[in-house]
Amino acid sequence: MLKLWLKAFVSSRLWALSQKELRQILRDRQLLFLLMFPPTIQLFIFGFALNPEVTHLRLAVLDLSNSPTSRELVSALVENHVFDLWRVGTTYRQVTEAVCDGKVEAGLIIPPEFNREIKQGRQARVQVLLDGVDANKAGIAGGYVSQIFTAFSRRLETGASSPIELDASFLYNPGLISAWFFVPGVMGLVLNLTGSLVSSSALVREKDSGTLEQLLMTPAASWEILMAKIVPLFIVLNITVLLALSMGALIFQVPFRGNFLFYMAISALYIFVAISIGLMLATIARNQRQVVMTSFFFNLPIIQLSGAVAPVASMPLFFQYLSLLNPLRYYVACIRAVLLRGVGLEVLWPNVLALFAFAAVLLLASAHQFRRQLG
Repeated sequence: MLKLWLKAFVSSRLWALSQKELRQILRDRQLLFLLMFPPTIQLFIFGFALNPEVTHLRLAVLDLSNSPTSRELVSALVENHVFDLWRVGTTYRQVTEAVCDGKVEAGLIIPPEFNREIKQGRQARVQVLLDGVDANKAGIAGGYVSQIFTAFSRRLETGASSPIELDASFLYNPGLISAWFFVPGVMGLVLNLTGSLVSSSALVREKDSGTLEQLLMTPAASWEILMAKIVPLFIVLNITVLLALSMGALIFQVPFRGNFLFYMAISALYIFVAISIGLMLATIARNQRQVVMTSFFFNLPIIQLSGAVAPVASMPLFFQYLSLLNPLRYYVACIRAVLLRGVGLEVLWPNVLALFAFAAVLLLASAHQFRRQLG
């Protein structure tokens, strides 16, 4: 059955058009340059240069002591607005899973004997779990936790020189290497820019040269012409994904802890999103200069609101809600989680579902606009 399907596909008009598009891409040195050189340079520069600041950090708390002293400690952590109390857990597992799933940046566990040891003048021990996927946020969080605990200890009148012993652990990025946070975000940034620019430039160039009108005179249907534009770009952009992944691993030593096929499937979804954005831009613009200017008008807000270069949590509340309409936000969250946390669909399914919805809506909208323009 598969053999018959492949034979029918090879003998179809779509295959012939796809071959023609692929040969045209391989002959176009300028297009190949856009596909290979800018992503490499952007990933190299941004991976070393970016260093954003953060403000708000989500904190999950497990207070097994449930005493006035433990509640004062929690209040001391949240009163300076560096930490926002996200959840008060009832079990150790709830807090650790919240950190592991990326729902919070920090988890605080106060043991049952905390208040008794403080009153007896002994050193009480608490545990803080910090999500090291975002090395910048984890480093800031670790510094603030140490300062807050030191100030709180001075307020306690006990016989111990240091009433509280802090046991802080950085998960997923023990060395707090900032590149491990920035590089996955730049991978998404590069794929968005390359996919939208290349697809829009390729279509506009055909409009300028008049070859698009020649295609309309062939027996091929409009959907076959559109798919012939998408398939070769999809193949070439998958090569860009592999190139960026290789650079991240070889140059920046970014770990890969997840499933490779799942990573490529998520990237394939976002490639369709980027191509759809490019096709939509091509239907708006009349020439290549206009398409480049228009792409920057759309791509810059997409990049800034994605969390690729600055955490979404540090943005004003209005822009945090606005970023929910940004497909790049979900892709960046997915690839960071796959690379650094090693999680799969069981955790990331809301983001994957959002990516699938964006891909379907944008692809249908751009296809409709493309067919309307052809008509």
